[in-house]
Amino acid sequence: MTSIGYFLASEQFGPNELVEQAKRAEQAGFQRLWISDHFHPWNDAQGNSPFVWGVIGALSQAVSLPITTAVTCPIMRIHPAIIAQAAATAFLQTEGRFCLGVGSGEALNEHIFGDPWPPAPIRLEMLEEAVGLIRKLLGGKTVDHDGKYYEVQQARIYTCPDEPVPIYVSGFGPVATELAGRIGDGYCTAMPDADLVRLFRDSGGGDKPVQAGTKVCWDRDEDTALDTAHRLWANELLPGQLGQTLPRPKDFQDAMSLVPKERTRARFAVGPDPERHIRQVRQFADAGIDEIYVQQIGPDMDGFFQTYEKEVLPVFH
Repeated sequence: MTSIGYFLASEQFGPNELVEQAKRAEQAGFQRLWISDHFHPWNDAQGNSPFVWGVIGALSQAVSLPITTAVTCPIMRIHPAIIAQAAATAFLQTEGRFCLGVGSGEALNEHIFGDPWPPAPIRLEMLEEAVGLIRKLLGGKTVDHDGKYYEVQQARIYTCPDEPVPIYVSGFGPVATELAGRIGDGYCTAMPDADLVRLFRDSGGGDKPVQAGTKVCWDRDEDTALDTAHRLWANELLPGQLGQTLPRPKDFQDAMSLVPKERTRARFAVGPDPERHIRQVRQFADAGIDEIYVQQIGPDMDGFFQTYEKEVLPVFH
């Protein structure tokens, strides 16, 4: 059965706002939480990037919903051993309601120490090794690891859960999706693509959970909603590898100027009509997504949560 969660956008909101949104999401009937993990926002207009692990600690005390990072990149900016420690703590704080979502990252977040940005095949190799190392460390034993990309000497996580922390792997193309099917406990995506879901399941994913995030902009005025969505999130419509290779929020801002506003209208449910929001969520359900996470772009949180509680979520629950 499809479940609907709420997507906490660390690029757009500060830590206290995210915790408040999570509380309201639980009250409205959302069943789960996704939270993005960024060092930079995609563009300056979004304007935020709180440290996700601090926010997760606060969320663990504020709500009782399951939480997944969407997604953490464990290959460059933060060493996988530190990600393992953070995931262990988050799993214990949430009493087992935490999943570590991982992916191969974007230059936007990972370039900050001046390291070269590897091509996608190398990043996927790094991700596979990182996931294996994280799992070793989450076993609670002393680990020595001398790999192709990472080295760990006599490392042990003492504050460690007795059961495995689920690790979901992100994939937006066939190669990454096949990797997710082979090594992941679940699959993260942002597209209602039934072919990729099928590929994940056929590549070893079987009946493991598939998660996907989507964005909407609820506002009483449709034109205002469209303007807001286009100004803040047109970066999602950039073609090809731009999302993975542009290094600065300013670069995304410049590239977004090439995205026609009508493409934003076609991508995001904008305005107050609940049927438009239902149709967008249903696209993901029809693609075989098990868990769908909805992010509200606009500032009218009252209108969004009231509409979803009364008119959208009951359709799927």
